[in-house]
Parts: sequence; structure tokens; C-alpha cells
Amino acid sequence: MEKLKVGIIGTGGISQCHTEGYKAIPELCEVVACCDIDEEKVKKYAARYGIPRWYTDCREMMANEKLDCVSVCTWNSAHKECTIVALDGGANVICEKPMAMNAQEAREMNEAAERNGKLLQVGFVRRFGRDADTVLDFKNAGMIGDIYYAKAQYLRRSGCPGGWFKDKRFSGGGPLIDLGVHVIDLARYLAGNPKPVSAFGCAYDNLGPNRANGGQAAWAVADLDEHPYNVEDFVSALIRFENGFTLQLEASFNLNIPEDHGEVDLFGTKAGIKMDDNVEIYTDFAGKFVNMAPTGRNGFDFTGAFNAEIAGFVNAVLGNAPCRATGEDGEELMKIIDAIYESASKGVSIDIK
Repeated sequence: MEKLKVGIIGTGGISQCHTEGYKAIPELCEVVACCDIDEEKVKKYAARYGIPRWYTDCREMMANEKLDCVSVCTWNSAHKECTIVALDGGANVICEKPMAMNAQEAREMNEAAERNGKLLQVGFVRRFGRDADTVLDFKNAGMIGDIYYAKAQYLRRSGCPGGWFKDKRFSGGGPLIDLGVHVIDLARYLAGNPKPVSAFGCAYDNLGPNRANGGQAAWAVADLDEHPYNVEDFVSALIRFENGFTLQLEASFNLNIPEDHGEVDLFGTKAGIKMDDNVEIYTDFAGKFVNMAPTGRNGFDFTGAFNAEIAGFVNAVLGNAPCRATGEDGEELMKIIDAIYESASKGVSIDIK
């Protein structure tokens, strides 16, 4: 079998996870080209990973290369343009989360995939984690029952990544669109991907950029550059779905808490699940309350999940497996993000169409 030819658009930190994921399956694919608007950056990236050709314009890359797969790893405001260029150029695409700046852009990206008969996958890496697989194993075995409520937190005490992440023109928002999108999608995925019907949200910008050094300020890189800090510090939201499932969300870049914290709690008719460092199950048996934890490590593993995500994308392109995170999933998430931001601005619940 001829190997799939892969291109990378955007050579920032997250792109390294994609490139290393492709290189973990050399029997299936090879990265032959990379692209970034920063010439020095892309030249160094190509040299580091042994990528034979580099470009500073994604249109030129697509015109010159015959690519089967493309990873779009740019800042958020360029996701739509680069994805559509790659799809129109004949490639299947995995686009990093969030899929786009808003649901309208996501729709245009899905239309491009449909128009070209190509696969568009969204980088919802949490779907590929050991913890998600473990929960689905228990759910499919009938141990959890119907999941009717969930709580999801992705909280940093001092954790804006800096640069374009703090500039709404490039990011589209703060912790909601950067961090919250991960756990919203994870909870929705484990609940069976129900359609959202409404959202009520509150957003706060009381603390500003990272404000201390040392201790919990591991993410304190809110640099003073051309990007102003104009995104929210913290978001809280309640999202309702058509099957009765309800999700409570909290996400922050900056919040006065003891330490960074991330957790998803699922509540089913037969058992509850906590997804933290590992997976724990709370139920009753033989007239007793029972707390259980599967043996071994079942928490989220960053590198393992990214490798599984890229392998899943490649195998979906090859027709060996279904796509686990479709463009339609990404569009539904952008509808939720749009509704939460609108609700926070207007102070009312927003219906999701």
C-alpha cells in the first residue's frame, strides 16, 4: 500500500503533537510538507522533523503537493480559510479545536468537505483518551444507565497561554473557546452526542492577565506583545440538550483557586462517574453503596491520546474505521460556544437551532 502523503499547516506547539502522531505510524503515512507564515519558524520545523519541503503560503503548498491528509494547526481565526483551501486542494483534513471562530464558519467548512467528498475531522483529542474509552466500556456494558446530568470543569489559577490566545481577534475568546470546548465535547460525547437546545452563560473579566509568578503560575506567559489581553477570565454555563441531558460548565484562565483543576462528573440512572486523574464509579450493589475504580492507569494521557487521535484520523481516511470526531460534531460545539457568549452578553438564555 502506498503511504498517505501528509501536510502540516501551522507549526506552533500543538502541531508537534500532530507531526509526532503521524511519525508514530510510518507504515501508513509520511509528512512531506509543512507551512507557516513565519519563514524562519517553518524552516526550523522542517529541519527538526526531517520534512522535505516547506512553504509560507498554504495555497502554494496545496498547488505544488499531492496531499492525502492535512493537519490545520493555526490560530483559530485561520482555521476556516486553511481548512477550505486544503479540502478544495483534494486533501482530507483534521482541524484543531475549536473548529472555527463561530458556527457559521464551521458550516462553511463542512460544506467544503461535502462539496469535495473529503473527510473533515475536528481535533477533539479528549475523545481518544484512556479515560473516555474506559467510561464507554462501562456504559456499553450497561453499568451507568442513562446519563442525565454532568459537571465539567477546566480551571486554571493563572493560565492564559499568552500571545494570540489572549487576543480575541485571533482566538475568538478566552477559556471557553480554548479550554471549555474540550470538556463540553467530552461530556456530550460520553452522553451519546445529543443535540443542544439552549444555553445560559456568565463571563467575567475581573482579574486580567496572569498576575503572579511562581507556585501555581506555571502558565504565566501573558507576554506584552502586539496582542492585547481582551478575553474573559472565567466562564460558567448551563447547557440543555434535547434528550433531557444537562451540562454544567466552568472554565478559567485566571481564578482565585488553590490549584489548577480539571474534572468531568457524569450522573447516570445506575451509576455516577468521576473522570479526574483516574476513572471512579459510584453505584449501589446488594443494598450497599459501592465505590469502584478499575485497576491500572485509566486517566487522560496527553501523548497517548494525540497518537490515538492521529491514528484514528488516518484509519478513517483509509476506510478502516469510522471518524470519531466529525465536522458535524465540531459545528454543534460551535453553536454551543456561540450561545454561551451571546447569553453572557445579553443576560438571558439563548435557544440553539
